[in-house]
Amino acid sequence: MTPRIAVAAVTFNRPRELAVLLDSINAQTAAVDTICLVDSGTEPSREVAGRHDNVDYVRSEANLGGAGGFALAALKAVASGARWIWMMDDDAEPTDPECLATLLREAEARDLEAVVPLVTAPGHPDRLSFFFRLDGKVTHSRAEVEKLGFLPNDGHFFNGALIRSDVFFKVGLPDMRLFIRGDEVDFTIRLRKAGIRFGTVTTTAITHPHAFSETQHVYGARWHVIVPENAFKRYYYYRNRGYLIRRYFRVRSLVADVGGYAGYFLQRRDLAGFLGWASSFSKGLRGKGFAPLEDQKF
Repeated sequence: MTPRIAVAAVTFNRPRELAVLLDSINAQTAAVDTICLVDSGTEPSREVAGRHDNVDYVRSEANLGGAGGFALAALKAVASGARWIWMMDDDAEPTDPECLATLLREAEARDLEAVVPLVTAPGHPDRLSFFFRLDGKVTHSRAEVEKLGFLPNDGHFFNGALIRSDVFFKVGLPDMRLFIRGDEVDFTIRLRKAGIRFGTVTTTAITHPHAFSETQHVYGARWHVIVPENAFKRYYYYRNRGYLIRRYFRVRSLVADVGGYAGYFLQRRDLAGFLGWASSFSKGLRGKGFAPLEDQKF
């Protein structure tokens, strides 16, 4: 019997991309029973969602961010009775109609509780949108990663991750306090701590916009920092990095971040950038800065 499958998806003011995503999900050879879609945008996409009978549309008048949106969508998907939950951002797209079928097959063959596809850059199928670290060095090369076949205990959630529904009972939902940036890292850490069997398979992929320019090398190929493109994203990324270091007592990450960002900003004589990082990062380390979006000051 084919396992019941639900998609947990989020959207925010991307009706065109959402239409492409919904069409591609319902074109999969493995049927999806329901698409639990949480819309936090200022311009609701109800009309786009309504083109598909299997979309369970949830309108949120509060901006929940990616983390809160995924938490609500995943909870709705689990409540639908689905055995498998396919996580999907609105600007992602499976690269072929066999994507979901491949993930299901790989999960069964490898006895996985969660399985993740490769995530490639739109228009650049040979480039991965998010890097992997191989032999201590970061790489965006699909060919380098693809030849490995399977990467255990590693993956980029939540873009295309297929997760067995009981996993959420074991590790919980995405942490809505993180809002954006870092919620996937937090979820992955919880998977590892709980001993969940998961990994990335290189036999299928989805596309998602890349962030190549965010990766900044500081002291050569083995030491880099992430510098998001605008103040809004930088605030959440730096704050959440600090919070996750505090929450999981990640001493190596603390040393790497302090040394890496100090080097990056001081090399550029960017005092304002350094102070901005230090302020946001320290809030996370102190467990501060969690407030509704309209109350945030950054």
